[in-house]
Amino acid sequence: MTDLFAAAGLVLVIEGLLWAAAPQLALRLALTAAQTPEGRLRAMGTVAAAVGTAIVWLARG
Repeated sequence: MTDLFAAAGLVLVIEGLLWAAAPQLALRLALTAAQTPEGRLRAMGTVAAAVGTAIVWLARG
């Protein structure tokens, strides 16, 4: 459970850094995502989840 909280904290740090360092870029990314078809977003989300799972699996051994 500790790892889950650590991972959630890292996600917040990375997202926060994006908004703090480049708010205009973050807004453009959000606008682009809002205009992207749902099916493509789902596919991209599935790939991101799979890659993230693989990275955690490799890192945790």
